[in-house]
Amino acid sequence: MFTGIVEGLGRITGIGFAEQGKRFTIEADFTLDEVRIGNSIAVSGACLTAVEIKADRFKADVSPETLAKTTLGGRKIGDRVNLERALRFSDRLDGHLVSGHVDGVGRMIRSNRSGSAIHISVTVPELLSRYIITKGSIALDGVSLTVNQCDKHHFEVSIIPHTAKETTIGFLKNGDLVNIETDMIGNYVERFITHTDQTSDEQGSGPSSIDKKFLAKSGFL
Repeated sequence: MFTGIVEGLGRITGIGFAEQGKRFTIEADFTLDEVRIGNSIAVSGACLTAVEIKADRFKADVSPETLAKTTLGGRKIGDRVNLERALRFSDRLDGHLVSGHVDGVGRMIRSNRSGSAIHISVTVPELLSRYIITKGSIALDGVSLTVNQCDKHHFEVSIIPHTAKETTIGFLKNGDLVNIETDMIGNYVERFITHTDQTSDEQGSGPSSIDKKFLAKSGFL
């Protein structure tokens, strides 16, 4: 688990093949003395496992699934990435709970300044937009952000100068692809409702007393 609070930037210094996937070599701009082989590191929002560590560099294998479903499949040597080590139970949760399991890819279509902030608009598949709500949390390339507004096809977030400076979001240009992880709570709520309805129908016990109306009344929706 992660928080979406990026610890530093990394640079891809090598890309090799590992079985059907790839092995990335990444140089971090912070020390990795607390990272051990087998530990998880979020690389631009995708949870990878460190298989080799030396000083400020680590290697991680990227599966074909991850290459296909995230922006890592299109990364090149020299590209910058956001890095975050796994959350410890004693840490403060400054962002929101992020699993590092990317839901899909979005595309930045517009950015404009408003005072010191940068407003970014990102298009997303409609399948993902159902889990995005105004004032809800979202991870963009592993960065925890708050949704300003959204519809079926896009959402908007505001980036403060510190975030733009310390993460790859400051490098984004119109047309760039980004990894998207929606708030996991919405996924679990939908799964719970769907599974409950299916179970009730199969058992012939009628509808469950826990439905969308109940969840909305209880503050979950």
